[in-house]
Amino acid sequence: MDPTEADALDRADMARLATGHEAALNHLMERHAEAVFHFLCRMLANEDDANDLAQETFARVYRARESYRLEQKFASWLFTIAANLARNQLRWRARHPNVSLDAPAEATEQALGDALPAGDPSPSEEAASAERAAAVRAAVRQLPEDLRAAMVLCEWEDRSIVEAAVILETTPKAVESRLYRARQLLRERLKKWL
Repeated sequence: MDPTEADALDRADMARLATGHEAALNHLMERHAEAVFHFLCRMLANEDDANDLAQETFARVYRARESYRLEQKFASWLFTIAANLARNQLRWRARHPNVSLDAPAEATEQALGDALPAGDPSPSEEAASAERAAAVRAAVRQLPEDLRAAMVLCEWEDRSIVEAAVILETTPKAVESRLYRARQLLRERLKKWL
C-alpha cells in the first residue's frame, strides 16, 4: 500500500475512533500491530514484555483518541507511544535487575543455570548464521538506549530519519549522529563476524 494512502486510512480511522466508532481501532491494529510488536521486541529483547507493551500501546491510542491531531502522521504518533513505553520498561528493569542463572546459589554454591535442565541446544551447537544473528542482537541490546532506538527504527523498522526524529522527540541531525555512533560501536563489537 502506498504510504500516503496508508496515512490517509490511519487518519480516517482515528477520526472515526474519536467520534465513537470503536471498530476503527481494529483496523489500526490490523495495519500496525505487527510492526509495533517487532519494534518493541527489538528494543526490549523479550517477546512477553513486547506483547504486553504492544497491547498497552493500542490501549493508550484508544484512551488518547480525542487528543490526536489529524494533521500529524499516525505511525509517528503510534511509535512515539511505543518508544516511550519501551523506555519506561527499560528504566524499570534497571531498577529491578534479574538474578543471573550463572550466579551461585547461596545454599549449594552451584550456579542456578547448572541446576536447571537444558532443553534446547546451546548457541555453540547452532549453525554459524544463527550465531551471527545472536551476536548482532546481543550487540544491539548492549547499545545505549538512545543509539539502540535510532538503530531499530531506521534499520529494522525502515523508518526515515525524519520520522525517527519525531518518534524519539529529537532532531534529524541527532538521529543521524546516533546512527553513526551506533554503527561504529557495532562494527567494533562485531569485527569477529565482519
